[in-house]
Amino acid sequence: MTEDAVPQADIATVPSDIDDSVILLDVREDDEWQRGHAPGAVHIPMGQIPARMGEIDSTTPLYVVCQGGGRSQRVAQYLAQNGFSPVNVSGGMLAWAGAGRQVITDDGSAGVI
Repeated sequence: MTEDAVPQADIATVPSDIDDSVILLDVREDDEWQRGHAPGAVHIPMGQIPARMGEIDSTTPLYVVCQGGGRSQRVAQYLAQNGFSPVNVSGGMLAWAGAGRQVITDDGSAGVI
């Protein structure tokens, strides 16, 4: 699979309200997640994806995000090779926060990227 085979999403086209109709898969490390993440996102660090793919619904639209878009691109490629139809979020959580979208911590307070 070529790198171009995974669709890219500009932050403006990524849903800002994450609910059961869409999955925002955050593949950053635990410390990055704890500082701040998108409300409703699912957290599976990049290194755990192969062992935890069963936790991801392959029938739900899937956006993959990391800090800047590099790790999520690699994860999206891997998922695409394994029967998923992921979309990589260009610019990652930096773009999410830069667009003024909410960033929270696990307890619901304001987070940082």
